[in-house]
Amino acid sequence: MQNNDIEKLIKIVAKLPALGARSSRRIVLHLLKNKDNKLLPLIEALQSVADNIKTCPICGNFDTEDPCHICADLSRDTEVVCVVQDVADLWAMERVGLFKGQYHVLGGILSALDGVTPEDLNIERLFSRLAQGVIKEVILALPATIDGQITSHYLLSRLKEYPVKVTTLAQGLPMGAELDYMDDGTIQLALSARKEV
Repeated sequence: MQNNDIEKLIKIVAKLPALGARSSRRIVLHLLKNKDNKLLPLIEALQSVADNIKTCPICGNFDTEDPCHICADLSRDTEVVCVVQDVADLWAMERVGLFKGQYHVLGGILSALDGVTPEDLNIERLFSRLAQGVIKEVILALPATIDGQITSHYLLSRLKEYPVKVTTLAQGLPMGAELDYMDDGTIQLALSARKEV
């Protein structure tokens, strides 16, 4: 039986996505066996992120800079904005390295079942950005789920008020899939084959 501190650490690690009790025990044991070159650097990195992480006031990305490194990058195309559900989707798009525009993170999608309304999402900030008149294209890169489609339709109805081209990712993405779980090639194909709506 482990001491209370180790057991507490195992329980915390077990709450991370895709990890169970057995995986958590193996991870914690590995960290304890490699205290100097794994555990201590991990603690330092976690503390640094906890102390310095910010939500970008422009796009909603997580970064230690304000605005985030993407919004601050002058080489990015400010006329094209890709709307994503979550930061994980933004990171997935960046992992591919094909998209050179900017992003807007909604922080979720509309869901009647879960009681998520437009007021619960980062939607009004998107329309504030559009009102500045710089953005010429909005790419809706939302999940191919019922709630994702409802969110897309809601945004489409509001986007009609602005002189912007609206596109979506190609429907080669499987129904019900999330960007974060797609391989790089699928994301590249979906982005390059996007269509106007």
